[in-house]
Amino acid sequence: MDIILHKISLLMYAFATVGFLLYLGHQKEFLSRAGSWLTGIGFVVQSLFLVVRGVKAGHHPISNLFEALNFFAWSIVCAYFILQYRFRIKVLGALVLPIAIVLMTISLTLDTTIAPLIPALQSNWLGIHTTLAFLGNAFFVVAFAGSVLYLVQERQLKNRHLGSLFHRLPSLDVLDRLQYRSLTIGFPLMTFGIITGAIWGASAWGSYWSWDPKETWSLITWFIYAALLHARLTIGWRGRKAAWLSIVGFGAILFTFLGVNLILGGLHSYN
Repeated sequence: MDIILHKISLLMYAFATVGFLLYLGHQKEFLSRAGSWLTGIGFVVQSLFLVVRGVKAGHHPISNLFEALNFFAWSIVCAYFILQYRFRIKVLGALVLPIAIVLMTISLTLDTTIAPLIPALQSNWLGIHTTLAFLGNAFFVVAFAGSVLYLVQERQLKNRHLGSLFHRLPSLDVLDRLQYRSLTIGFPLMTFGIITGAIWGASAWGSYWSWDPKETWSLITWFIYAALLHARLTIGWRGRKAAWLSIVGFGAILFTFLGVNLILGGLHSYN
């Protein structure tokens, strides 16, 4: 049942992405609306998938890489909807949804078996820490998408090549504000995610911080976004510089989430 729901939601996101991409090419309003409705249906179905998975497992569904990839994808779409409600950027889904689709597609190649939690993970902190961490990263993913759109739009303006894509993208100011809003939501979530992880670590392993590879790279990622937020607030960093640093932060998120797990291992590695 849960795998069927997973595949249905993946299919809805794929159709929604096609709708958004077609909107980029033809600028027909019904294509954008169709993409939004399909995304909404996919999100509801994926939420049901996570609920069913959690009920079957008896705990927060994030105990292995299959579940983590799907929860991250769900978090990304959730962050997308929150920011889309505020900014109404019709083409944003064309960049955000493919990221969620890739994560969900990768998950289909993994073992979907529900395994019992090890004693250290049998804690309420599992849901609190992981939810905060993944939602924080999800808002940074939306910031990345907005940054890419910003650089594309800026390039068109700089080269004075105002093609059809120019009229489908929002202004540079709107894209910059999207990136900033994503940062101001995502950074506190990530911060509290790290703090709750440290508290959980103390209760589970007797140490607030063990310099595990994922802990180390989470801290590196935190510093990148802290530097970006500090630069924006104190020296007025906006535009191109902020967009590029946001993209660097996105790369750090991917390495922390997947690279560390596949290459470095450690206590936080998923099976």
